Amino acid sequence: MWSGGFLAMSLVTDAFVSQIAAVEPWPENATLYQPLKGEQVLLSDNASCLAVQAFLQMCNLPVQVVCRANAEYMSPSGKVPFIHVGNQVISELGPIVQFVKAKGHSLSDGLDEVQKAEMKAYMELVNNMLLTAELYIQWCDEATLEEITLPRYSSPYSWPLNSILVLLKKWEIKRKMKAIGWGGKKLEQVYEDFDQCCQALSQRLGTQPYFFNKQPTELDALVFGHLFTILTTQLTNDELREKVKNYSNLIAFCRRIEQNYFEDHDRDSSSSSSLRLLKGPTL
Repeated sequence: MWSGGFLAMSLVTDAFVSQIAAVEPWPENATLYQPLKGEQVLLSDNASCLAVQAFLQMCNLPVQVVCRANAEYMSPSGKVPFIHVGNQVISELGPIVQFVKAKGHSLSDGLDEVQKAEMKAYMELVNNMLLTAELYIQWCDEATLEEITLPRYSSPYSWPLNSILVLLKKWEIKRKMKAIGWGGKKLEQVYEDFDQCCQALSQRLGTQPYFFNKQPTELDALVFGHLFTILTTQLTNDELREKVKNYSNLIAFCRRIEQNYFEDHDRDSSSSSSLRLLKGPTL
């Protein structure tokens, strides 16, 4: 009885704390944590971090980016990025979008229910196809694994910890690939799936500046994070980059967000030193 009552009280307390946190304004010292930018972060994590940074920029919410070698292990979900806002720690784009919405900031409030459902469907497509393709190439393609993934992922740690962490991560990703039916895929099939996703995104975007016309949503932030990172990351070959370059409206889309939400913020913001950490090479 006592343990059940304690659990109920704990849940009530957590809900109360969350409500209080939602009422509090966005602080100036909000922090986003990600892996080391230059020598450690992998393509998929870099894309996810950039997507969250783009989303916060679109919401006009200031955040200080901090790179930590152990960011993955600091995260409550084991995934990057995560943000520290007040006494709250939230990881990954979806939960961060919900947390920001609770504070009164939303990019998708202007959409009707049909549009919101469509937006969520395209976000699922990006996560199921683009992100999965990035993970596959990093951990299942032997050339990329040996030349890029292993040296970068293990770089902050000494032997034998570095080897242990690599083996654990490789096992985790391969188990995930097997569970979703990607375990037996060939690299060419992965490239084909990636291209089909880009084609679907290009068709949905059309000639609009953003996926839902004139204002960006969290979908735009997510797509930008992945496509911009692919366009500006050196891999063992240029297959992914060339696939994206086949769609001129996606290239223009990436340039538009970079210029509107990163270059302009760098010029206007007094904290431009932190914003420079966000930028990759220009397209």
